[in-house]
Amino acid sequence: MALRVRVCTTGDVAEGELRGFAVHGVTWPVMVTRLAGELIAFPGVCPHDDVSLVDYGKLDERELVCRVHGYRFDLDTGRCEHAPGLHLRRYKITVVADEVWVDLL
Repeated sequence: MALRVRVCTTGDVAEGELRGFAVHGVTWPVMVTRLAGELIAFPGVCPHDDVSLVDYGKLDERELVCRVHGYRFDLDTGRCEHAPGLHLRRYKITVVADEVWVDLL
């Protein structure tokens, strides 16, 4: 069973923008970006060292870079380029009207 939560609206995230949204009851924000028109959502914490991606994440084309230690994650697959054991989890997104809902579980 999924835990689906409303995160934002489609208009809240511009193309190539990285945004973090607080979700009630969730420790870390949910990050959302739009690349080539596709909305992508993932946890707001780096899987390497619990670093806030709201504060230290940046986009480099279709990769998320954690600026604290330089870890890079492919936003299509979640794979880390130089630490294959690390994986950035992507959340399933459902858009209803203009609302963006993500499945946290």
